[in-house]
Amino acid sequence: MLDSAVDVRATVSELNEEFDSEYLEDGSNPRWVAKPVVAYLWARTATCNDCRSEVPLLKTRWLCRKGKKRAWLGMETKADGGFDVFGTGGAVSVTQAEKHAGEVDQRERNADVGAGTMSRTGVTCPDCGSVLTMADLRREGRAGRLGEIMTAVVVDGQRGKEYRSPTPNEVRAADIDEGSMQKAWANTPFGLPNEPTPKREALGNGITGYGFTTWGQCFNRRQLLALGTIVREVRKCRQELELEDYPSEWKEAIFVYLTCALSKLTDYSSSLCTWGISAEMMRSTFARFALSMVYDYCEVNPLSTRTGGFTAMVEWVARYLARVEATVSTAPSPSVVRRSAIDFQGTSAFDVICTDPPYYDAIPYSDLMDFFHVWLRRVLHGLSPEIDEVFSEPLGPKWDADAHNGELIDDASRFDGNRKASKQNYEDGMFRAFGRFYEALRDDGRLVLVFANKSPDAWETLVSALIRAGFVVTASWPIQTERQTRQRSMSSAALSSSIWIVCRKRPRRAKPGWDHTVLAEMEEKITQRLRDFWDAGIRGPDFVWAATGPALEAFSKHPVVKLADAPGERLNVAEFLRQVRRMVVGFVVNRLLKREGGATDELDDVTTYYLLHRNDFGAEKAPAGACILYSLSCNLADSELAGRLDVLELGGSGADLRLKPWDRRKGRNLGGPDADGRPPPLVDCIHKIMQLWKTGERSRVDAYLARRGLWHHELFARVVQAVIELAEAGSEERAVLESIQNHLQGVTRARTSVVRQGSLFEN
Repeated sequence: MLDSAVDVRATVSELNEEFDSEYLEDGSNPRWVAKPVVAYLWARTATCNDCRSEVPLLKTRWLCRKGKKRAWLGMETKADGGFDVFGTGGAVSVTQAEKHAGEVDQRERNADVGAGTMSRTGVTCPDCGSVLTMADLRREGRAGRLGEIMTAVVVDGQRGKEYRSPTPNEVRAADIDEGSMQKAWANTPFGLPNEPTPKREALGNGITGYGFTTWGQCFNRRQLLALGTIVREVRKCRQELELEDYPSEWKEAIFVYLTCALSKLTDYSSSLCTWGISAEMMRSTFARFALSMVYDYCEVNPLSTRTGGFTAMVEWVARYLARVEATVSTAPSPSVVRRSAIDFQGTSAFDVICTDPPYYDAIPYSDLMDFFHVWLRRVLHGLSPEIDEVFSEPLGPKWDADAHNGELIDDASRFDGNRKASKQNYEDGMFRAFGRFYEALRDDGRLVLVFANKSPDAWETLVSALIRAGFVVTASWPIQTERQTRQRSMSSAALSSSIWIVCRKRPRRAKPGWDHTVLAEMEEKITQRLRDFWDAGIRGPDFVWAATGPALEAFSKHPVVKLADAPGERLNVAEFLRQVRRMVVGFVVNRLLKREGGATDELDDVTTYYLLHRNDFGAEKAPAGACILYSLSCNLADSELAGRLDVLELGGSGADLRLKPWDRRKGRNLGGPDADGRPPPLVDCIHKIMQLWKTGERSRVDAYLARRGLWHHELFARVVQAVIELAEAGSEERAVLESIQNHLQGVTRARTSVVRQGSLFEN
C-alpha cells in the first residue's frame, strides 16, 4: 500500500517538474523558494461597477495573528486599474514581526492593516469606494464573471510557517491549459465531475447561488488536474495489485483504503477550503456541515508531506485501521446489510436497536455526501457488480416521492418550498421507521436513539413519532460526543453533547392518561435528575434536553393524554415539552438566585431569559438556536427580545445574538410599565437604576426605588446579586451594581435602626 502511495506522488510531481527547475531563474530569492510549500492562498475577484477595477474579495487581509506573530497582505492600486496584492504587507516578514512586535501593534492601532474589502453588506472597492452588494456578487457569480488571484504562499520555515508573495512561475503553474486537463481525465470513467450541485434553495447550500452549479466548479483547474491524476494512478494500483501474491480480499481492501485516502484528500483540495489565521492551518471543505461560499480560499499542496497532502491522508487511514484492528480483533464478524430502515422485515429478533437518526433540518447529509460520491464513483468503477450498483446513479439517493422512501430530512426545497408538507413527511417517515423497530424488538428489548438538536420543533417531531410508534421513553443521558475544536464549537454554544434516549416498548394494553396526573408524575421524576445533571456540570442547551428523557416517561407511557378541564381534547407533545422546559428554566434560575425551590412564575419572563442567557453566554455572542430555545422556554419570542423588549442585538453574524449592554438600552420607557399597565421586568428596573446612578442623581434613584416598591423587594435584591456575580470582575457594570447594592443595604439598615430606636423609646 505504501509503495503505491509513493508511486502516485511521483507521478503527480512530474507535472510540476518544469516549474521547479525555473523557480530560481526569475529573480526570486532562492532562500524563500527552496522552502517546502504548504499552501497557496487565493482570493476571488469581482469587477467594480463604477471604476471597473478587479477587486479582490477579502474578508480579512491577515495571514497570521498568533500570539505576537503577524503577517498580512499588502494591496496597491495598479496604474492600469485593479490592485496588486502581495504577501506580508511588503514590509515586515513573519520572522521579523516577532522582533518588531511594537511596530506591528502600532500599525494595527493606526492603520487597521488587517481590514479586508468585504463586510456583511458586500464588498467595498478600495479605489473608488463604491459597494457591490451581496446580491451583486451572486449575480456576477451566476454569470461566470467572478475571477480569482493568488495572493500569498505559505511555506514551512525553521521557526514555523512563513508567508511570501507568489513568484511569477507559481502563478503560471496554476494556469492549466486545456490539453493538460484533457490528458489527465482522458481515461477516467464518467470524465470531469459535472454532476449538479443541490438546488439553490436547498438546506445548507450556500454555493449554487454564486454559480457553482456542478461539483467540478468547487475546484480550481489545478486542483482538478491533480485530483484527476491521482484518480488515474489509484485506479492503476488495482492492476498492479493483481500481479501481487496477495489473497483477493487483501487486494480489494488495499485498493479501497487508497480510495478512502483520495476521498479525504478531496475534502482538503477544493476551493471551499480556508486558512485559519490564528491556528496557522487550513480548514477543510467541511469544517462545518454545509456547503458554505468561500471568497478567499486555501489551495493545499497535494504533494506536501506535512499537512493536507495525499501522503498525509494515507497515514490518516493507516492510523485509523491500526486503531480499529486493535479494538475489534477479538470481536465476532458483523453482518452488514445495506437497506432502508423502513423496508426492514423481521419480528422480535433483536435485544437492542441503536440508531443515530437524521437531525430534522440540521444537516443535509445526502447533499453533502454527493461531494464525495462523484469522486468515489469514478475511482471505484468496475471494482465489482455490487459496487457498480451502489454508484449506478450520478448522485446519492434522495427522497423518492413516488415510493415514499429515501433520506428523511425536513428540507422544504424537496417539496417545492412547502414547509408543512416537508415537516409532515419527516414525522411520518420517522414513525414508519420506528414502527419497524417496534416489530423487530423483543418484548423486553430497548431502542436507543442518539439525537442532538437545539430546535424545539425537532424534539417535538421526534417524540411524536416515537409515541405514535408505541415506545415509552425511559431515560436520557447527555454524552459528550462533539469535538470541541470543530468550527461550530469555536466561540459558540453549539451542543457539546449528544442526548442518548433509551426507550422500551409500550404495552399494547396501556390506557390513556390525564394531564394533571401526568404533570405531577413528571415533576416528581425530573427533580432529582436535574440535581444530578447540574452537579455533573451539564449546562446550557445540553441541560435542557438532558432533562427531556426522565420527563417523557410519564407522558409516553400513555398512548394519549387527555385534558381534564377540556373534555375530548388532548395534551399534545409541544405543550408538554413547553412545561418541561419551563420547569428546567425554573430550576436553573433558582440556582442562580441561590434559593431552594420557590415558584417558577414569581420571576417575570424577560428577567428569567436574561439570567439564563447571561449565565451561559455572558456578554459574548450566542447562536440564534440557543436563544430561540431559551425564549420559548420563557414564553417569549426571540423577535420580541430583539425588538420591542430591546434585550438582544446582533452579535456580529446573522446567526449570532448577544445581550444588549445596560448602558445602550435607551428605550424611552425603560423601567416603566407597559401599555397595559403591567409592571416592568426586574432586569429593566436594574438597568434603569444603573443609568440613573451613573448620572449621580441619587434622589431620582431613591424616588424610582420607592415608586416601584423595590426597597424591600426580596426577589429584586436576589436578582441584583445574581447579575453582580455574572458581571465581569473589575468592569464598570459590576462597580455600579455593587454601589447600588451597598446603597440599598445601607438605607435599609438605617431605616431599620430608626424603627428600632423609636420602638425602644416608646416602650
